[in-house]
Amino acid sequence: MLHDADLPDDIAALKAMLIAAQAREVRKDERIERLEKLVAAFKQAAFGRKSEKTDPEQFDLALEDLEAAIAAIHAEDESDSHSGRSHPKPRAANRGSLPAHLPRIEEIIEPESLLCACGGGLHCIGEDVFERLDVIPAQFRVLVTRRPKYACRSCTDGVAQAPARARLIQAGLPTEATIAHVLVSKYADHLPLYRQGQIMSRQGIDLDRSTLADWVGRAAFELRPVFEALIADLKRSTKLFMDETRAPVLDPGSRKTKTGYFWALAREDRPWGGGAPPGVAFTYAPGRGGKHAERILQGFTGILQVDGYAGYNRLIAPDRTGPNIRLAYCWAHARRKLVEITRTGTAPIAEDGVKRIGELYRIEAELRCLNPDARLTGRQARSAPLIADMRTWLSQHRARFAGKSPLGEALAYIAKYWDGLCVFLTDGRVEIDNNSVERTIRPIALNRKNALFAGHDAGAENWATIASLVETCKLNDVDPFRYLSATLTAIVEGHRQRCIEELLPWHYRAGQHI
Repeated sequence: MLHDADLPDDIAALKAMLIAAQAREVRKDERIERLEKLVAAFKQAAFGRKSEKTDPEQFDLALEDLEAAIAAIHAEDESDSHSGRSHPKPRAANRGSLPAHLPRIEEIIEPESLLCACGGGLHCIGEDVFERLDVIPAQFRVLVTRRPKYACRSCTDGVAQAPARARLIQAGLPTEATIAHVLVSKYADHLPLYRQGQIMSRQGIDLDRSTLADWVGRAAFELRPVFEALIADLKRSTKLFMDETRAPVLDPGSRKTKTGYFWALAREDRPWGGGAPPGVAFTYAPGRGGKHAERILQGFTGILQVDGYAGYNRLIAPDRTGPNIRLAYCWAHARRKLVEITRTGTAPIAEDGVKRIGELYRIEAELRCLNPDARLTGRQARSAPLIADMRTWLSQHRARFAGKSPLGEALAYIAKYWDGLCVFLTDGRVEIDNNSVERTIRPIALNRKNALFAGHDAGAENWATIASLVETCKLNDVDPFRYLSATLTAIVEGHRQRCIEELLPWHYRAGQHI
């Protein structure tokens, strides 16, 4: 609460304070509205009818994302409340709840000086002790931080004590490493929070799923600027991959799931010796329409390698305004359609098509890791004649088979996307397929298999944020646990927002504090 003494005398400064206060009120009202919707969804998930055919534990998964979403909003609210205050007031401490058998690693934080201002020496008169839950792989431990208090025997000028260190969760049990462990277990190892709680209980640590969800939501809020920096960095490239995969999300009103989508935007320049680090960013969208791809790609210009999904046609529509995007299509999808025909019986034409595409792949294997110019030269000399011959082959056989037959449909698919399939002959940076991005979304599919669905749209957005950083770590051979632990620590210690790019996964090195 502000007092008269806290108010500046300058009218311009007072006006700026008023505008800032009004903006905070607007944001607070928006958060209240979002929280009310989440609470309604939470109640429906918790107390609504449950299908008799569904395992009740699966509905517990819905609560994880709802609670994490609520926690993220609370973190946003607290971030606004703490702005401008160097030492935010901590919430009530939770002491004495950690099992006694866990090992304690003590840390003592001493004041910078034990000399009093009067020249006398300070003596210890007490200390603040706080325990937080920490974790190392396969073993939990308790970090005990002691902050001795010192007073002078010669005067009464006050008490000296080192300030407490910043934490992601003020007065909470977990260290940043513990939170990173929960994130990696959920989004890299595909362990839902209720299962993680069961694992912890075997060491005598009783934590509700809702508590773990709170940690996830707050971490997602803090990591969101890093995620946004990742997307911005990827979109500065001139060649990217894009793909989408289903993300079933619980619809609380109907007690069923609705189909959302994770859109993966990926960069993989290593096959042609590009210097940009690999990365992938997932964006959740409530649908699969091309408008979502267009929104995600705002600001990007260059070559986008995709599959044959018609929604991408919006990006090259004649009436589209915005940066120019050129679509390169995927030979793996073309081959897949022919392979499916060969599995149903004897199909000499489809088998011939598979063999022809196989020849292109053999050439690509030999050109892999060469520079773009060398790859382009090799393709023009070796692949271009095969492509020209295949075009003649395609025209001849399309005329013989009805468009609605399986083979006719497969050949029509290749003909429809022919120009985009041939882009790799004109640019040595372009791959023959978009398998690179398909590999990055497999962990999403595995997590979906284990969890069945996300609990809420906001929960799916948190999922996308953290999964993007985890999978980008994997692409750069970075340990996700060590990276997230170091990154969360850097954030709570006040890493500058204008240098947020320094926190991207490829800048992390083992043993190095970000």
